[in-house]
Amino acid sequence: ATPAAADASGLHTIESPMVGTFFAAANPDAPPFVSVGSTVGPDTVVCIMEAMKIFNEIKAECSGTIQQVLVENGESVEFGQPLYLVQPS
Repeated sequence: ATPAAADASGLHTIESPMVGTFFAAANPDAPPFVSVGSTVGPDTVVCIMEAMKIFNEIKAECSGTIQQVLVENGESVEFGQPLYLVQPS
């Protein structure tokens, strides 16, 4: 996975490590793994990416608080596309 990059505001960006479909929850009836205000650590699963019928758990790889969710559930994303902004703790 891609390490979280810091932008000019000091926020870290969690980026997609692959091309695939973004899923915010484990299944349609489950709550999202994280949302704005959620506290995350390096091993916190933030979403699932589906590529070629394989589901991959994506971890935060940083510690902090989710400030913004940048993609919609079910959205197709590109490699390196920003998924979340995180305020480092």
